[in-house]
Amino acid sequence: MRRLTPLACALWGAGGAALADTDFTALTLQERAVLRAEIRALLLDEPEIVARALSGPSPYAEAVDRDLGVIERHADTLFAGGAAIAVFVAKDCPDCAQALDELRALTDGKGVIFTVLDIHENADLAAALELDATPSYVLPDKMVRGHVPPIVLERYLQD
Repeated sequence: MRRLTPLACALWGAGGAALADTDFTALTLQERAVLRAEIRALLLDEPEIVARALSGPSPYAEAVDRDLGVIERHADTLFAGGAAIAVFVAKDCPDCAQALDELRALTDGKGVIFTVLDIHENADLAAALELDATPSYVLPDKMVRGHVPPIVLERYLQD
């Protein structure tokens, strides 16, 4: 907005009607050139204006906020005893044993605690989190459905 001030002053100096007139289609060629130059200079000086306009709000922002709220409401169960991550498993899950072994290997000797929750025994919690696959991982800031490679889990635990 700082760079548009000279333009506003120029239009005001050209006459009160020009300043009050918001019909940009009625600008003279000279006024259009001045406006174009001012807008160009502003966008070159502050490119984040364009980035904000193009990115807009995340289409998933509401869902993410809802999920984070559910995680926060159930944090006492999910992260009991200072756990950094909770993992939902099931007895009939072929990937769960591997997931637990990998999680143990990642956390062993690092003082990282994790909570293991049976998805069937904790059906209400799983439903609140909308988790229907095992293994599923819950961290304070995210949920991941399905088996996650150890290198990705390690990164999540470092964040």
